[in-house]
Amino acid sequence: MTGQTTRFRVHRLRMRVVAGLALGAFAATGLLAGCATSPPQAESMRDPQANFAAYQTFGWTSGADVDGSDAPLKLLDGNLRAAISAELQRRGYTAAADGTVPDLRMTYEFASEQKLENNPVRVGIGVGSWGGNIGGSVNVGSPSVRNYQEGTLVVHAIDTARDAEVWQGRVSKKITQGSTEPAAVAQAVAIVMKDFPRK
Repeated sequence: MTGQTTRFRVHRLRMRVVAGLALGAFAATGLLAGCATSPPQAESMRDPQANFAAYQTFGWTSGADVDGSDAPLKLLDGNLRAAISAELQRRGYTAAADGTVPDLRMTYEFASEQKLENNPVRVGIGVGSWGGNIGGSVNVGSPSVRNYQEGTLVVHAIDTARDAEVWQGRVSKKITQGSTEPAAVAQAVAIVMKDFPRK
């Protein structure tokens, strides 16, 4: 009986150690998840006087074409225009036919700048078992600072009849490899235009 009681106490002690380490790991995971990079948040402004129900068609502002000698910029321009057009069509607007005046004229701005990123201290907790013993480890990484490129996309909608801007959306995001690919551009445009009024 005494041997069984001792084994039971040792077992309970081991379970407490494992539970304590697991709880610590859970808390650290929650903390790190809270510090993880969240999706970029868009900002938008809308003219309260604008009657979006009256807008049917869209086109592009004149003079917004990219110089054809800059191939990468022309490719990005094409991807942005395609993504903005697709987003507008999903929201019930149609592209104005050639030679007609659109209800809305669209334009965009894209800029990039160098930023500093500060990575906080990283904590890792591990739980292990060797033979009949319970073990645990804690790893701490040092903080670091590094440069990165941040891109800002601004989309404008202009009421052609009034020649006044009626909507603007903006988002900033870290530029990574593949950020200018069509799928990444479409995702960025969808974020920027999430508040654009639907038909």
